[in-house]
Amino acid sequence: MKKISVTVAAFLFVLPLLAMGQDTVQVSLQNFIERGMENSGQISYEKQNVNLANNRVQQARSNRFLPKFELSTQHGVVPGVVSQRDDLKKDEYYLDPNLENDWENWAVFTRAEVSAVQPIFSWGALKNAVRAAQSAATAAQEQFEKKKTDLRLRLFELYQSYLLTSEILTLLDEAQAKINDIEKKIENKQKEGDSDFDDSDLYKFKVFKSEFGIRSAEIREEAAMTQRIWNYVLQADDSTVYKPETNFLDPVSKEIKDLAFYRSNALSERSELAAVEAGINAAEYGMKAQRQQYYPTLFVGLSASYANTPNRPRQDNPFIINNSNYASASFGFGIRQNLDFLSARADLEKGQIQYRQAKFLKEAAVEGIVLEINKAYKEASLSNVKVKKTDEALVTSKKWLRQEQLDYDFGMGDTKDLIDAMQKELELRVQLKRRVFEFNKDMADLYRKSGLPIMQIMNTNN
Repeated sequence: MKKISVTVAAFLFVLPLLAMGQDTVQVSLQNFIERGMENSGQISYEKQNVNLANNRVQQARSNRFLPKFELSTQHGVVPGVVSQRDDLKKDEYYLDPNLENDWENWAVFTRAEVSAVQPIFSWGALKNAVRAAQSAATAAQEQFEKKKTDLRLRLFELYQSYLLTSEILTLLDEAQAKINDIEKKIENKQKEGDSDFDDSDLYKFKVFKSEFGIRSAEIREEAAMTQRIWNYVLQADDSTVYKPETNFLDPVSKEIKDLAFYRSNALSERSELAAVEAGINAAEYGMKAQRQQYYPTLFVGLSASYANTPNRPRQDNPFIINNSNYASASFGFGIRQNLDFLSARADLEKGQIQYRQAKFLKEAAVEGIVLEINKAYKEASLSNVKVKKTDEALVTSKKWLRQEQLDYDFGMGDTKDLIDAMQKELELRVQLKRRVFEFNKDMADLYRKSGLPIMQIMNTNN
């Protein structure tokens, strides 16, 4: 007894230390969605499409100012030159046909060349190119918003899944207690040799108990998988356990409104339509930019070149240039015209096709959204009815189970009827939670497809 007391005392001392090593953190739905968004690699990947689109806008803008501005330099070591004629000055060496390299006189050769082109008038081609890039960036941003909204919906469903599995596990524990109680009553009847006892009752109960054990194991595995997914989404470490801030899965508080409300809001707020509209603008501006290829572009150009080699004299004759020692610059206006009109026409036709395609895409998107809203509205309305009717059936099954338990306790009931009542009551309790989950999910899907924030379904004030 002394050894047992010491062991129990040690266990009671260590148990609080083990509990202190693992923190339990309660997470609200809003916080869960926000953290899931922050930790999502998919969102980080999709964000790069927006960054690329914004980069193309910067590129289009940069083409408006000095689209060509180049600098090149050359460096080396070269010999000097020597002339055998004493009557020539160094700046007249070009007159000596027998000029030779001086291999004993070396110097560093340096040359720099600068060229720049600035468009002055392009018939709006550059301006339309910038607008097309900006519209494309808007479309990319709207597509990114769609991806984020889809992820929010999946995170909402995952949060609801955790609540569902928690509720069902609680129901399983309660059902297990009832099963144990019935099993004791059956065993007592068997031991007492009750004349109303039938071995078939025991067999039926054992079959039910085994089937219940299978289903219970399935639910517990689903709960474990949900917990692992939670840990992955929240990037939890081994010392932290994340759980919802509530353990109850209740129907969302938002009432279902008329279909017209959701449809009108979807047509005005859906990011997909905004993306398509931006795509139409991008195609239109791109088509206008392509049309400018038929007209000439006016530009100004600058070109400058400088070379210096100390051991080679500069020549003063304007028609003679010493490539190793000189300075020159030029500035003027120019006209650039694409004379490949067949290619320009093909590019313009391509832009027109893309513009028409974008407009048809908007019509198709509107049709698709209307169909989605009708389907989502039907699913949410039907789920709402299922929740209410299942709740009514559950109330009736509870009365039935209580009656069967009383009859069985007074020796007037049948084991089969008691098992059937208990099984039906358990099925309806689980079914009610599943239908609440389906209703919440369908409402979130309806809000998603209507362009409404998902979190509004949890708040009756909005």
